[in-house]
Amino acid sequence: MKWTDVNDIAIGLVESHPDIDPKTVRFVDLHNWVIALPDFDDDHSRGGERVLEAIQQAWIDEAE
Repeated sequence: MKWTDVNDIAIGLVESHPDIDPKTVRFVDLHNWVIALPDFDDDHSRGGERVLEAIQQAWIDEAE
C-alpha cells in the first residue's frame, strides 16, 4: 500500500483498530498506525497533513 491508497488504508485501520473512534485520533498516532500496517510500503515522510486528513475521513466513512 502507498499513501495514495486511502481507502485500502482506511480498511486496514478499521481492522487493526476496531475499538478506536477515528474522529478522536491525533495525526501523529494516525501516521504511526498507517506505517505499521503490514501491507504498507511507502516513504514514511510522504504522510503529510492533507494525506492524513483524507485517510482519517475515509476511516470515518468506513467505520460508519
